[in-house]
Amino acid sequence: MARSESALSRSALARLGFTGLSTGAEAIDDLSTTLGVEPADLIDGAVAADPDAAVARMLRIARRATSPLAELLADGRTRPIAWRVFGASNGLADFFLRHPHELSILAEVGSLVPSAPALSERMLAAVGAVDGVASSGDESAWVALRIAYRRAIAEIAAIDLCTPEPASRIAAISAALADAAGAALEASLAVARVRVSSAYPAEDVARTQLAIIGMGKAGARELNYVSDVDVIFVGGSVDEEALEEGRAIDIATRLARETIKGISGIEVEPPLWEVDANLRPEGKQGALVRSLGSHLAYYDRWAKSWEFQALLKARPIAGDEALGAAYLEAVQPKIWSSAAREDFVDSVQRMRERVTEHVDPEDAPFQLKLGIGGLRDIEFTVQLLQLVHGLTDETIRTRGTLESLDALVAGGYIGRADAATFAADYRTLRLMEHRAQLKDLTRTHLMPRTPEGQRELARATGLADTAEGIWSLWEQVRREVRDIHTRLFYRPLLSAVAALPEGERTLSTEQAHDRLAAIGFRDPAGALRHIGALTSGISRKVTIQRHLMPVMVRWFADGSDPDYGLLAFRRISERLGDTSWFLRMLRDSAGAAESLTMLLASSRYIGELLEGIPESVAWLDSTDRLRPRSPEKLDEEARAIQTRHASVTSALKAVRALRRRELLRTAMGGVLDVITIEEVAAALTSITEATIQAALRAVRREVVPPEDDAFEFAIIGMGRFGGAELGFGSDADILFVYDAADVAPERAQQFATQIVAGLREHLTDNRVPLDLDADLRPEGRSGPVVRSLGAYTEYYRRWSVSWEAQALLRARGVAGSEGLIARFMAMADSIRYPAEVDDQGVREIKRIKARVEGERLPQGADPHRHLKLGPGGLSDVEWLVQLIQLQHAHSVPALRTTSTFGALEASVAAGLMDETDAELLREAWRLASRLRSAITLQTGRTSDVLPWDRRELDALGRLLGYPERSASAVEEDYLGTTRRARRVFEQLFYG
Repeated sequence: MARSESALSRSALARLGFTGLSTGAEAIDDLSTTLGVEPADLIDGAVAADPDAAVARMLRIARRATSPLAELLADGRTRPIAWRVFGASNGLADFFLRHPHELSILAEVGSLVPSAPALSERMLAAVGAVDGVASSGDESAWVALRIAYRRAIAEIAAIDLCTPEPASRIAAISAALADAAGAALEASLAVARVRVSSAYPAEDVARTQLAIIGMGKAGARELNYVSDVDVIFVGGSVDEEALEEGRAIDIATRLARETIKGISGIEVEPPLWEVDANLRPEGKQGALVRSLGSHLAYYDRWAKSWEFQALLKARPIAGDEALGAAYLEAVQPKIWSSAAREDFVDSVQRMRERVTEHVDPEDAPFQLKLGIGGLRDIEFTVQLLQLVHGLTDETIRTRGTLESLDALVAGGYIGRADAATFAADYRTLRLMEHRAQLKDLTRTHLMPRTPEGQRELARATGLADTAEGIWSLWEQVRREVRDIHTRLFYRPLLSAVAALPEGERTLSTEQAHDRLAAIGFRDPAGALRHIGALTSGISRKVTIQRHLMPVMVRWFADGSDPDYGLLAFRRISERLGDTSWFLRMLRDSAGAAESLTMLLASSRYIGELLEGIPESVAWLDSTDRLRPRSPEKLDEEARAIQTRHASVTSALKAVRALRRRELLRTAMGGVLDVITIEEVAAALTSITEATIQAALRAVRREVVPPEDDAFEFAIIGMGRFGGAELGFGSDADILFVYDAADVAPERAQQFATQIVAGLREHLTDNRVPLDLDADLRPEGRSGPVVRSLGAYTEYYRRWSVSWEAQALLRARGVAGSEGLIARFMAMADSIRYPAEVDDQGVREIKRIKARVEGERLPQGADPHRHLKLGPGGLSDVEWLVQLIQLQHAHSVPALRTTSTFGALEASVAAGLMDETDAELLREAWRLASRLRSAITLQTGRTSDVLPWDRRELDALGRLLGYPERSASAVEEDYLGTTRRARRVFEQLFYG
């Protein structure tokens, strides 16, 4: 039976978490014998982080003083409290070993932590203080104070350890610990007054004011179990006629030193914690105590940004209440205006980075406080948001991290989800930190390094059951915290808000009209109406927009058309309604708000498309989403669209929407310099091809019956489309070709005509026109729109003129029957790459080029400003390249390309042109192409003429990356570039 009972006992111990079952059983038997309490009763309700250590600790105390511990463990209510305390804290066990009679506090534990007044009353009573003066100034008073403090800590710890969900009570526990620290300082100051009175007259000591300002966690009421208590001492005299300020400061300094000694000095009872006054003006080199006036003078003239950040949590915690309140009132305006200092945000960000850099690499994986994803990431993020937005919003001028998160959420400065994650992770990290410190009552911010220590922490926090579980949670929290910290702490909006001139932080109706006009709005009254519509109301959306608007208005003003930008933003905002991601992205994303204002204030083309596709604003959150999609992806989506729609009309409506969306993506990527001009051209070409291909598939299926499936139809890209060099607003030059195969010729011609008509009908898009321009077909506008392959072959071989062969140099199959395209291209190669070109043909090409320059320019247009037909413009470069291709492509295969730049490179490689000349031509072609697209982007309309208006030129310059007010530079660059290109053209083209 004895063996059975013993086995049952060990099984019970294992369930309670004992690891040394034999030694544990022996220790419980020993404790039972010593206290006179049955073993079964001893382990009833025994829940402890480390039950083996708990028994050992209780046994040490029992051997010294049996009665106090026996009373606790015999009582079913207090027994679980004792197990939890002794199982979690060797430091408190050592305290009770020194003072076993203090165990009575565990019998007095209730459900609520002691209040600040109650703690102060206890500490002052311990030193026999009356009117702020202790009954004794000898070391016994300090010993009594330290015992009273640790007794209070034991009570707070017991309440904390017995809480079912301790993370939920972190705020209350931390506040109680801060209140206990403040009470200890108050009591130590009472003892100091007695001691200092032996060196100074008692009446002078009484006239001396000393306020102790809590900083950091003490000021914010977020204190740990064991932490330095950061303080600032402020001194003064209650009556300067009776006690002049200088002498009062001397006395206050002695009082401060004695107060520190009472807390941190070596005595019979160990020190409580370090009183750290290094946050005072000038740090360790500065005076320990200063007058209020001296503090303010320092903050006005010499204080650095980090010192104001430190003052964010300042709170009087002991000493003269009136002086403490005066200090706090005086520094508040300085704290909340500090973010307006030059480079304030950058300095705070750099400070956080320096803290991380100085973490010992060996400690970094375990750092709960200072490391990546630790408490400092949360605290710095919250404080920076407060300091920047607290410039104008008093509702977020709070001290504690958790209450500040609530205020920031209410003010719309941080999203609810991010704030909830931050708050939960903050509580988790603080709980881990508390339990780690409680173990030995030592100042530590590290996760345990050993599996045994991690298991104990898991059980002490209740956050996990195993070492692996608590470590996994720690890594998860670190990732979450670092992710949110990186997004919020480095959001560009913070620097922009902090840098706003004082007069622009709020927009009052009285001053806004003139200010809007001054910064570039042409219709300030209209702008005010839009701002009012965006910021009126009480919804969360309006609240966030109210915070964003001062900065966004400034960004709109930096654009070329701020009035349109603001109007477009209002329309997009209204279209998106209360969509949560939109404003959250503008507020939290890295640069999304500034990018959106830049796009809207510089491009009507983008603004109008965004109004129709407002959800596309989400792309601004990631540059990857602004990159063009591959031709394969576009074709795949277009085919998927067609399978989902039964009718041609509905399918091609969706395809047109796909085209508009991808044009918008490309435009946004181009304006924001995510993609190059070459990538823009390739993307626009791919989008146009995918659209035409989808339309042809749909229309052909509707027009051509299954029995006539042998009928072939294809579309040949010509001009810039064939060269894959489209710009915004470019037409799609094409040829339509068919092959009747086994279908009757008349019936095939009818199919082809119907397909062309269907394509033009279904590709009509009034928002972003897609003009299928077939003017380069044989006989031009006089010839039939669509021909059979045989008709094309016969025409080109018998009647075509030189310019028609030249046009074929850009021919490229883009849609339809691959076999028909191959046959057409084989025919085209025989025409466009002749073995030799007769002199008459070359003269004809040169004659036509000269006639085009004279006849096709718009009436009254300045030739030098025409991007396409003007001297040195697109036409010059392309005609020269095409003449070289006609003359030499038969013998130089590399010239057989539809790409202008590709042909230029081949010409240089073949020795047909100098690299210097080729580069001048490239430069002119590229600049003219960029300006042509920029005009479409800026105005939403196509034009080939460089504008005269200086505002329009400046707007184009900004789209091309020029600085503000660069109208003359744009004009001079274009005219100079084309002038040089024209010289090359005339030399090589006309000879």
